[in-house]
Amino acid sequence: MNRFNKILSPLLQPLAAILVGLIAGAIAIAIAGGNIVETYSEMWKGAFGGFYFLTNTLARATPIMLIALGVALAFRSGFFNLGSEGQMVIGAITAAVIGLYMPGPGWLVSTAAIIAGAVAGGLWSAMAGFFDYRFRVNLLISTLLLNYVVVLFARYLVSYPLKDRTGSAGLNQTPMLDASVWLPKLFKGMPLHLGFIFAVIAAVLLYILLKRTVMGYEMRMIGGNPLFAVYGGVRRGSMMMTAMLFSGAFAGLAGAAEVLGTQYRYLDGALSSAGYAWTGIMAALLANSHPIGTAVAAIFLAALETGAMGVERNTEVPLEVGDIIQSVLILFISARLTYSFIKRRKGQNTDGTAV
Repeated sequence: MNRFNKILSPLLQPLAAILVGLIAGAIAIAIAGGNIVETYSEMWKGAFGGFYFLTNTLARATPIMLIALGVALAFRSGFFNLGSEGQMVIGAITAAVIGLYMPGPGWLVSTAAIIAGAVAGGLWSAMAGFFDYRFRVNLLISTLLLNYVVVLFARYLVSYPLKDRTGSAGLNQTPMLDASVWLPKLFKGMPLHLGFIFAVIAAVLLYILLKRTVMGYEMRMIGGNPLFAVYGGVRRGSMMMTAMLFSGAFAGLAGAAEVLGTQYRYLDGALSSAGYAWTGIMAALLANSHPIGTAVAAIFLAALETGAMGVERNTEVPLEVGDIIQSVLILFISARLTYSFIKRRKGQNTDGTAV
């Protein structure tokens, strides 16, 4: 019974948040004059009502899962990584360059592009960690501001030196990658590609890392009680660099997988406008940074987005109902974090702080 409660207790808050979000969505649907049951039925069909819709939802969830796992790793280690968007973009543009200009057979170029994208994202994230460690630049601010640097740099690249000048392309983008470099689809005629398998494997490996390894124990220790961790011999600087490196690598992998598996080129603004990074952060927070829960939360949030498209196609309710549900989830998460912060401050005032 205790083991059963231990498994279920972490799920209570995420499930409560989802329930509150669905209730808020129902209120919005009623205000819009729609039928609540019919609307949610269409949302379900748009997300999971058929094999094509299921694979479309999972394809949408793939970059969100990878980003969310990276954010969850950083959060579990006690570090706030808000730079997932920039890390994803630098991974994507790096993968596109490798895919375009590296000679060799397609499978080798594709493998190199995936690895290079993950490495680029990891190094970009680790740079923010280095700024914190060496110059005491706040990690929250540096990761956020570095997003603008890499997004604008990638825009310059696809606007000038790497711009596709063939045909009548009106958008800033790289040339199309050769088909031999593309990630294979898991099912013929469906949008789901090999990147989803990467995301599932990453979730399992991250769970094992955090729960079954010494490094994972040290990460959880410094995230839960940094003063005790430092007293126990955990080096905060090296642990921060490691956590940020792997966190950014997940986001870089997400960008590389999108370029090689979905877009087949780097398209300016495509990754940023889709909101993958912020949805991934929301998934990590919703699941309390539990790796498996984070992957499930990412699929749920992707289902809200794809399902909302089905709602707009088949009902009079606009697709923004999905945004309303996500907004309420954000409010719920913010309230929970604020309550935890206030409770911790009260505990410090009552019991004193460690020195």
